[in-house]
Amino acid sequence: MHLKDKVALVTGGGTGIGRACAEVFAREGAAVVIAGRRAHLLAEVQQAIAAAGGRCAAQVCDVTIAAQVERLVGFTQERFGGLHVLVNSAGLWLAGSVEETSEAAWERVLAVNLKGVFLLSKAAVPVMRRGGGGSIINIGSILGLVGMKRRVAYAAAKGGVALLTKAMAVDHGRENIRVNCICPGIVDTAVAAQVFQLSDDPEAERRRRIEQLPLGRIGQPEDVARLALYLASDESSWMTGAVIPLDAGFTAY
Repeated sequence: MHLKDKVALVTGGGTGIGRACAEVFAREGAAVVIAGRRAHLLAEVQQAIAAAGGRCAAQVCDVTIAAQVERLVGFTQERFGGLHVLVNSAGLWLAGSVEETSEAAWERVLAVNLKGVFLLSKAAVPVMRRGGGGSIINIGSILGLVGMKRRVAYAAAKGGVALLTKAMAVDHGRENIRVNCICPGIVDTAVAAQVFQLSDDPEAERRRRIEQLPLGRIGQPEDVARLALYLASDESSWMTGAVIPLDAGFTAY
């Protein structure tokens, strides 16, 4: 039980990587609060965790709105008595070059993917400090490390998450607050399905992407959740400021 007596807050907890993190954390003994914009998806996850014997509460929250974020962190403290782990998994994907990306779309992607991480961290740090420390885990992307065609807004936001992670790690290390970033490659989620659907032949595009990966398979949300578990647990107590590719070797080329 690597997270026994810990309280974890996971944004984007209704689907994909966020859901997998919530489920793995609950199995490892954490009390988990999941947050997102779609109440019905949160309810499904909450029920699944409860059915497996875990502790989970759900809260609707738009991570781009400071007042909602502050309420979410307050709810977490009131419900479970503290906050030890924050996973910033809420995200928005968008394809487009500079010319193709509208100003409104740019601002929305940056708001969800970067400002949301900032707002959650800003609200969580004082709580973690009072509790003696904690672990913040940001879900970035390999597109915060390398470029790709028609990904300008998404890459800019995820690149910001990587450097925000490092800056926060320096600021808060002496307070025993660790901040790390996981940068997944292509993971089998609804976002990946969107990526493939951009192609005239989605199945051929899926095969093409797999062929680019030295390990020869697309990631599963649980692959990311297992690394998040390590970063959340005391086993990674000497690790902060790390920006970790988790991509089947894609960025090894």
